[in-house]
Amino acid sequence: MTLKIALAQTNFLVGNINANMDNIVNAAVYARDTLGAELIVFPELTITGYPAEDLLLRADFIASANNALYQLAERITDIALVVGFPEQDGDKRYNSAAVLHHGAIIACYRKQALPNYGVFDEQRYFTAGQQPCVFELNGCFIGLSICEDVWQDGIIEASKQAGAEILLTLNASPFNLGKISQREAIICKQVKAAQIPLVYVNQVGGQDELIFDGASFVSNAQGEIVFRAVEFQEQISVVEFEHNQPIKSSCAPLYDDIAGVYHALVLGIKDYVRKNGFQGAILGLSGGIDSALVLALAVDALGADKVEAVLMPSRYTQAMSIDDAVLEADALGVKHHTIPIEPAVTAFTGMLADLFSGSARDTTEENIQARCRGVILMAISNKQGKLLLTTGNKSEMSVGYATLYGDMAGGFAPIKDVPKLLVYQLSRYRNSLSPVIPERVITRPPSAELAPDQIDEDSLPPYNVLDPILERYVELDQSAEQIIAAGFRQEDVARAVLLVDKNEYKRRQSPPGIRITSKAFGRDRRYPITSGYKGI
Repeated sequence: MTLKIALAQTNFLVGNINANMDNIVNAAVYARDTLGAELIVFPELTITGYPAEDLLLRADFIASANNALYQLAERITDIALVVGFPEQDGDKRYNSAAVLHHGAIIACYRKQALPNYGVFDEQRYFTAGQQPCVFELNGCFIGLSICEDVWQDGIIEASKQAGAEILLTLNASPFNLGKISQREAIICKQVKAAQIPLVYVNQVGGQDELIFDGASFVSNAQGEIVFRAVEFQEQISVVEFEHNQPIKSSCAPLYDDIAGVYHALVLGIKDYVRKNGFQGAILGLSGGIDSALVLALAVDALGADKVEAVLMPSRYTQAMSIDDAVLEADALGVKHHTIPIEPAVTAFTGMLADLFSGSARDTTEENIQARCRGVILMAISNKQGKLLLTTGNKSEMSVGYATLYGDMAGGFAPIKDVPKLLVYQLSRYRNSLSPVIPERVITRPPSAELAPDQIDEDSLPPYNVLDPILERYVELDQSAEQIIAAGFRQEDVARAVLLVDKNEYKRRQSPPGIRITSKAFGRDRRYPITSGYKGI
């Protein structure tokens, strides 16, 4: 007895139910006619895309999704489909998976474990299911589960006790550094304990700040992975089961941590631009490491013909910064422009001269320069219909080392969740593929170049000190006392913690950015702007 199961690792657009239906139909026809599959499994909430957020609170949206399910059942024959959808039953809504076969819904499972931590808000939208679901196909008894279910003890075992010989799980499991290895280890341990083979189908693609990495896999009953799909790419694959056990197939290798983050960022930029209908992307190219990395990412995501770079030197911009920016733009084949900002800065400082008379020069004048650049970039973005990519990193976002309406201006922040030290590692990785970022950009001290001979360490602790402190305080929620006890100097910890606490208002106004750590600013970390709490 054999059964060919297709894994549809697909990229859906949240809210576009008709386009998602067409995607499902095309994948099912391909799996049936080209791959010979008898059953195809799609990711979690296939019909609506994931996460649909408060679209799920709209009655018309839910009605459209439920109607689409019945239409889908009629459109596909000669192959069984397992698709995710938001099921409305009276006044309750469920995160469900339906089995469609021969024009009918033959089984329906309701997700039991609703995650409500980190980026997940499923208890806001759904009621938890209570029962396992097992259906029969070609003599095989197959159980269903959805994402968080297989991370929790007992649910896999309950499905087996209900008669399941194979378990299918529909997933929208977002990427972060180290997530794929963690995911496989936890789920394979559960599978081994229950002694049941599992088909894990994960969504792929970028959705606002979230990246879904794919890496779908099949495990045998012993918890051994016998098939793995590629990361960060759409893929429809078939795994054959013989006597309810998967036959070993190809296992795509996993990227190492740095390469995985790089490819996640590329996918995030590509899908944000594509799904939101922009004509391409622009960015300010300063000759520094952050904008250098963002330019390389943008070109890898969109192609050189869709990306433009703008150099905006001031009186404080060093010649080597301009030289290095031009070298990278030329190496990547990117169109670039040079627009000096001195005329705009002179105009603004002249307009404010009387009001500022008698006041010493401070960060106000530095910020005027950054805001002149923001106005220029936003004007080009508006005129050309291209997305303005901001180039600030997580270290800067943490401590507020950025100018509102200046270098924070833009529509999307690709490296917003990338600490400064990781920026350097990613730049080295990109150069290992082909050398496009000038070596001097990587080795010179970082500088905002808003004042004479300025470097970042004039205002911040060295990044090899700052980044570990920020990781402990922001991502691990350690107290200042714990961080100091770990060996960091009290003055460095106090300085970093104070800056993090006082700059929530800036972070709240920053563009969305790609999540690559276990706790990013935004959905993961929701702190009040107005707060009497002090971490130090």
